Amino acid sequence: MSAPSRSLHILFLSDNFPPETNAPATRLYEHAREWIALGHRVTVVTGAPNFPEGKVYPGYHNRLYQRETVDGIEVVRVMTYISANRGFAGRILDYLSFMVSGGIAALLQERADVVVATSPQFFTSVAGWTVAALRRRPFVFELRDLWPDSIQAVGAMRGQLALRALEQLELFLYRRATRVVSVTRSFRDNLSRRGIDREKIAVVRNGVDLSRYAPQQRDATLARELGVEDKFVVGYLGTHGMAHALQRVLEAAQLLRHRADIHFLFVGAGAAREALVEEARRKGLSNVSFHASVPKETMPRVWSLCDVGLVHLKREELFTTVIPSKIFECFGMGVPVLFAGPEGEGAAIVRERGAGVIVPAEDPTALSESVLRLASDRCELKRLSKNARMAAPSFDRRVGARRMAEVLLRAADGVAPNEERLEAAANETNASAA
Repeated sequence: MSAPSRSLHILFLSDNFPPETNAPATRLYEHAREWIALGHRVTVVTGAPNFPEGKVYPGYHNRLYQRETVDGIEVVRVMTYISANRGFAGRILDYLSFMVSGGIAALLQERADVVVATSPQFFTSVAGWTVAALRRRPFVFELRDLWPDSIQAVGAMRGQLALRALEQLELFLYRRATRVVSVTRSFRDNLSRRGIDREKIAVVRNGVDLSRYAPQQRDATLARELGVEDKFVVGYLGTHGMAHALQRVLEAAQLLRHRADIHFLFVGAGAAREALVEEARRKGLSNVSFHASVPKETMPRVWSLCDVGLVHLKREELFTTVIPSKIFECFGMGVPVLFAGPEGEGAAIVRERGAGVIVPAEDPTALSESVLRLASDRCELKRLSKNARMAAPSFDRRVGARRMAEVLLRAADGVAPNEERLEAAANETNASAA
């Protein structure tokens, strides 16, 4: 692995970081680890780990200021107002508190070459832009979600005046950012249509850590513990949120309750989880089980239990633009994807790679029929699994990390992103892995 043209000190603000296991925390950790391997220095400003339940993880405290080093990453944790990932007012207070405490802590760090802040909520990006402006350094906005559109799509906020104010803040940050790093091409297109200079927007998709996620035999011990021995397992692993319409999955499970060999396995937490558990209990669904979130290092064991990985999204136009990160974990594990969501960028990736089955969003009948077909056609299942494994190297997290490192280098040097140069950085990773 060759050294970069020069090393950077990257200051990154994010309200999620391991041991939290959601997509923003995982992406940042895996990118930062690769940046350090490339010779860069990374300082992360974050809070005490508490997502999604709003309870500080064992071994941590919600203190005013604390430091630790995680795999070479300098991590600064600050005190915030802690709220569970449900309810609007508490979460806004959480976001605002990190904007203030995280911004102050970032100003106390050694002057960096580039300041990065990540969404989906962009109060973190307000802090990042402020720090960059005061320190006269380039500011890079990592765009993970179209906020406030996503708030409106899931019905979490309906006041039009407040939504318009948030949209104006959103556009202000895009315009002020030196660079925008979008996780999907659809987000880039959205910003371009709204007047944001397309030349300063780079796309760095999510991916998977192939050193951790690889095909493996079903973990028999864990299968016994979770009660899925000798079952065809439909696994939903991840956040149980308002964007996922998981009550429709329970309706599909109800349609399949006569098939004792088919089981729906939910692993994770989120705003909708309690209501889902209660609904499954009320319906008497013995073919559904819920289990708490597990540490990131345990996730491959859980994926090994799954015959198919379920990706489920609400039937909303906005969700045509997203690419759920669990798609790439399925690829890494060689698990076929059962994509139930609006036709868009995520569905296109699965279809183009021949790595799964696409069904309409929020259609329990279509979902149940697809599960039945897959459960009865092991040859098709093996074909999809092979295609998933073949797709995985294209989404190696190291490729995305190198691509983003090149964006940060060019931002620090005042040079616009260049697709050919970004691809060259990514291809170098592929060549070194070959």
